[in-house]
Amino acid sequence: MRFSVRLVLVSVVGVLLSLMSPAHADDPAPAPIAPPSIIGEPAHREVLMAQTGTWAPTPTSLTVEWLRDGAPIATGTTYRTRKRDIGADLSVRVTAAGAGGVTIVDSAAVRIGKARLTSSTAKIKGTPRFGRTLRAVTPRWSRKPHQVRRVWLRNGTPIKGAGGKRHAISHLDVGKRISVRFIAKRANHRKLIVESKQVKARHRVGVRRVVTYSVETRGPVSASVPKFRKLAQQTYDDPRGWRGSGIRFKRVARGGAFTLVLATPDSLPRFSSGCSAEWSCRVGRFVVINQLRWQHASPAWNQRGGTLRGYRHMVVNHETGHWLGHGHRHCPRPGAAAPVMQQQSKGLQGCTFNAWPTAAERRTPRFG
Repeated sequence: MRFSVRLVLVSVVGVLLSLMSPAHADDPAPAPIAPPSIIGEPAHREVLMAQTGTWAPTPTSLTVEWLRDGAPIATGTTYRTRKRDIGADLSVRVTAAGAGGVTIVDSAAVRIGKARLTSSTAKIKGTPRFGRTLRAVTPRWSRKPHQVRRVWLRNGTPIKGAGGKRHAISHLDVGKRISVRFIAKRANHRKLIVESKQVKARHRVGVRRVVTYSVETRGPVSASVPKFRKLAQQTYDDPRGWRGSGIRFKRVARGGAFTLVLATPDSLPRFSSGCSAEWSCRVGRFVVINQLRWQHASPAWNQRGGTLRGYRHMVVNHETGHWLGHGHRHCPRPGAAAPVMQQQSKGLQGCTFNAWPTAAERRTPRFG
């Protein structure tokens, strides 16, 4: 740490007196062994203290002066920083006087920053399950912020559009860690970021039954079978699906409780006279997905602007629902979401397309 030393000779009268007094002719001026320094947090609204340093020989008097960017602003051993000090360099100048003369030393400068906000811990209240809502508990601030922004996070990444006091756990949150972050700002203060502990979002209900299944094909299938397996498992794992009834589906290499089949249209009637080449169906242990529908959805679905991924979710949920023991349902009222067990591939009866079991369907779990 660098500091400056300026030796100031005593007055002419003092010099003459020293010449007339042999006892003081060789007395040195005070010299710094340890330089002056500033202690305390160099920030707005903080009290700083001047350490005058260590001197030899011991001075007969010490005076302290505070400097802002080299210009004097105050005296004394303590100084409370002000708004005008923000961004400036503060130092202390110590003048040590002794029998042999006067020495002036400046401390190393410190840059004054904005004041520091502090707060209590941010918290989340509520049950972190799909379909439930979490509430953010705002921290208590050391000084009231002029602006506070709230952001909900999923695995540490901000969730787009999630900045309210409450956050409804979505299907995208399940299996992820949710937290809330507060960003507080106040004039002449440093920005403060406070984040809650993470909570893991879970499914609507715990696993009540594990169902195993295998995947097969029938006919010269041209669709990607690995992709079919992957997307089907995603449908089964989705919190909006039958997993919401507490059923966990686990794919096995062969056998299992049922077989999920990707079949060419001409192979569908071979499962049963009740299966047509036009639609998917379920026969006994076989949940059969028509490749034509898997690749292109249905005319009714496409005419209403449904997505292919949405259709794939729907057809897997619908045919698996039959294996679980669910029969066909009808539109409950115009404008409502269609039950997944409604024959949406053929028509909607006034309902809107829906790829997932409704609450009523989830409340009546059945097993094949």
